[in-house]
Amino acid sequence: MGLPQEPYVWLTVETYRESGSGMHGDIHVRPLPGQGVPTTYRVRFPRAPRKAYPIGQKFRVPAKVTNRDGGNKFVHTNHAWDYEVIKD
Repeated sequence: MGLPQEPYVWLTVETYRESGSGMHGDIHVRPLPGQGVPTTYRVRFPRAPRKAYPIGQKFRVPAKVTNRDGGNKFVHTNHAWDYEVIKD
């Protein structure tokens, strides 16, 4: 599957806590508003930085919208890609 026509772009995302979602773990990542990507999309993002920083931490990541797993659309990043930590 996948959406090959979708380009990779830099997005600003943030961590948040959500329990009982059926997803692995309680710390998840979502896009921030105003970037052309719904904030309801899940972001596949490496576990290490999610756990290393406090909830609400913002990151800039190269990402693209996909449905690679054949289901709902989500934002894909890669654990080997660089990311920027946004300092408030």
